[in-house]
Amino acid sequence: MDYDSYDSASELAYSEGSGDTEDYGFDGGADEQPRARQAEYVVLSEDQLRERQQELTETTQAVLGLDAGSAAHVLRFCDCHYFCQACWEGYVSNAISEGPAALNLRCPLPDCKAAVPRTVVRRVSSDQEQQKLDQYELRSYVEDSKRLTWCPAPNCQHAVECMKDIGADEPLDVLCKCGSSFCFTCKEEAHRPVDCVTVGMWLRKNSAESENANWILANTKPCPKCKRPIEKNQGCMHMVCSQCRSEFCWLCLGNWADHGERTGGYYSCNRYENAKKKGDYDEEQQKRENAKHALERYMHYYQRWAENDKARLQALETLDKFMNTKLEVLSEITATPTSQLKFVTDAWYQVVDCRRMLKWTYAFGYYRFADDSATNKPQQEFFEFNQGQAEYYLEKLHGEVEKQLEPFLNNKKTSEDWKKYRETLIGLTDVTHSHFDKLVQELEKGLDGMLEQYRGIEQVEEEVQPAAQAKQTNSWTSKRNRQKGESG
Repeated sequence: MDYDSYDSASELAYSEGSGDTEDYGFDGGADEQPRARQAEYVVLSEDQLRERQQELTETTQAVLGLDAGSAAHVLRFCDCHYFCQACWEGYVSNAISEGPAALNLRCPLPDCKAAVPRTVVRRVSSDQEQQKLDQYELRSYVEDSKRLTWCPAPNCQHAVECMKDIGADEPLDVLCKCGSSFCFTCKEEAHRPVDCVTVGMWLRKNSAESENANWILANTKPCPKCKRPIEKNQGCMHMVCSQCRSEFCWLCLGNWADHGERTGGYYSCNRYENAKKKGDYDEEQQKRENAKHALERYMHYYQRWAENDKARLQALETLDKFMNTKLEVLSEITATPTSQLKFVTDAWYQVVDCRRMLKWTYAFGYYRFADDSATNKPQQEFFEFNQGQAEYYLEKLHGEVEKQLEPFLNNKKTSEDWKKYRETLIGLTDVTHSHFDKLVQELEKGLDGMLEQYRGIEQVEEEVQPAAQAKQTNSWTSKRNRQKGESG
């Protein structure tokens, strides 16, 4: 038997077993074709090898535009395709210049998906290109790990490793060595105790065009003639459209010629008031009222969020200025070593951190208490009481470290005043930290559980000291009422 005439082991095996066989009662007609097994390997003759070599040479000639002699001396870097070193150098250099995709380089032949070995890439790349590859590999090592992340601050090269298991939306505040603070989970600025989902919704809402549309809907009305949106910028109800010069009443949108003393004059409209009493609101007016209410509620929370963010940035700027220009001056004036002035910088860091936390509690309140139902009222009052307490002490601490420190920097206070100031500032820093720590626990553990826990403590105190409890005026409900009176 001529073994060279067979291309595969399966064909050989079938051929050798196709001689005389026993008859097992099956019809061995000519139409029945035996099923050959799939080949596990192929045996090639010398002629077949030369044929394969010619095919590869012609493919290389076509792709690279080389003559037959040059194509026969190219380097082989994947299993079945050959390219010259100059071509590989250009291919790899271009890939590295384009970025980290060079780490997943494939064979240059478009139809081939074979990966180029890292040793090959480094063999044909320059020293400068290899340095870039090292950076790509390092970044890939961090970015491919769930426990590692880069600090998002500009020009910072530090990475952070998470050492505990955290949920998908659980915040983890990180303070990098560069001074930047951020959330490990969502990479936004640090926002504990508010979860990442709430932060994402709030930031999207702040940048959404929908708020512009709500403002237009809430604060403008369409001219009854040309339908151009018009904003009322003066007190009286007599409106003149700047587009079509139509004159109309701001309240009822009726022709101004039909208005006068009998309809209420310039500052009211009887027609509108009568329609309002009857409930004859049209759909557009109802939408306008709803949009106005929603916008006013949003602006209430947004303004406080933005003001605390602004105050935080100003505090950071003041702290930086104090550290660079005023610390040595204060040390000299008060005869205190700079190492013992840490209580001042601690107070500033506390202000910065608390401004950030307070800012995000307003985003939390906006979404948590969107429903004005009575079931939410106790939780909202409890939350706003603790929020108000924390904010009160933060304002005192901020004022103490910012304004009350100036007289000492100007050498207008005595050493005895300095001792008292030191005690006051340290005490305020500790108290403010305590209140914000309580607020953080309240939001992270859930308002319902914290409120029930607080009520349980109050109930025990009432049972143990009924007389003292009756006279107690510093419970959270009475304090909240007193805060409202002071703010009013």
